[in-house]
Amino acid sequence: MSAAVSFVAPPPGLDPHTDFELAPVDGADGLFSLRAAAQPELRMYLVDPRGVVADYAPVLTDEQADAISLTSADDALVLVVANPGADGVHVNLLAPVVVNTATGAAAQVILEGQDLPVRAPLA
Repeated sequence: MSAAVSFVAPPPGLDPHTDFELAPVDGADGLFSLRAAAQPELRMYLVDPRGVVADYAPVLTDEQADAISLTSADDALVLVVANPGADGVHVNLLAPVVVNTATGAAAQVILEGQDLPVRAPLA
């Protein structure tokens, strides 16, 4: 099942796109594909961070939550960008993608004052 998501600002590296399709990757629990609606070959992979860090609990600022009209933590889908490299796959825990599941609004946010790695190895 895929869902349409609209970013309030283009995600880094995907400018000018703001409209995307988010879909789980078959056979890979916790892995998602984010494809640009206007250019489906343009995509990135997102991971459910709970599979990487059991106690991952990012805290958004009021401004970050307001930008995607997020009023309840229950409506937040938090995913992290997966970056493959020669030394394995790493995820960015400092800049998660947050989707308001009630509205489809999304943003990649930079967490303020939280000591989280930009390159955490994917186990």
